[in-house]
Amino acid sequence: MDIAVTGASGFIGHRATELLQARGHTIRPISLRSAPSPDQLTGCNAVIHLAGESVAQRWTASAKKRILDSRVEGTRALLAAMREHPPNVLVSASGIGYYGSCGDRILTEQSPAGTDFLGQVAAAWEHEAQEAEKLGVRVVRLRIGTVMGAGGGALSKMLLPFRMGLGGRLGPGTQWMSWIHLDDLCALILFAMGESTLRGVFNATSPHPVTNSEFTRALAHAAHRPAVLPVPAFALRLLFGEMSEMLLGSQRAVPEAALRAGFEFRYPEIGAALIQILSE
Repeated sequence: MDIAVTGASGFIGHRATELLQARGHTIRPISLRSAPSPDQLTGCNAVIHLAGESVAQRWTASAKKRILDSRVEGTRALLAAMREHPPNVLVSASGIGYYGSCGDRILTEQSPAGTDFLGQVAAAWEHEAQEAEKLGVRVVRLRIGTVMGAGGGALSKMLLPFRMGLGGRLGPGTQWMSWIHLDDLCALILFAMGESTLRGVFNATSPHPVTNSEFTRALAHAAHRPAVLPVPAFALRLLFGEMSEMLLGSQRAVPEAALRAGFEFRYPEIGAALIQILSE
């Protein structure tokens, strides 16, 4: 199968590409730095859309514009290139930021969108991706949680202070973290691409979200280091401005749709997942 992948060189895209190639698929990396041409997508059976400006930066007005435009305008350009030869399926990334901060409330795919910046970005991104349905394309939108894997992503930024014995919970520690192992995320992408009956929204998160305090203890145990230096919420706000709400917000998302479809998580528990990752 010929598969076009945007964001193929990124943390998620690189691993997904490895798995797809190992299964005998042909990968066409697609850059969205400029509008892709229809020729780049001719003959593609599927498109996996992962590209987007990183949200892990201080949210200045210009950064917010780049974050939004990279998703909305990038997806719009991708769909324009699809029109001549639409693929069978588009698997498009989104994020659990879609829901906003919701305290202890359990979030399923039916939960409403938040009104904060990331909620608005995710909703706009999904709207553009859903437009591919008008081309006869089956669309799957994955609301991705915090991705845990070796060699990149959020965990690589968290590990250094822990390995120096400076790790600790963020803010109150009661906020919920919805996370997913990188290999489970890539397996879910392949599952969504290959199951012809699947469409719509899927929370790409472990069945077992954890509080920040629970995550901190699990990471300290896996790294064999103490976790005794919490970072106060005010310090995070001083360091990161509005972006600190990503770290302090609470999203208790569960993968109801994926489980109902029969997807099986290899790493459902945070402790075992972190031990496996740190052993690589």
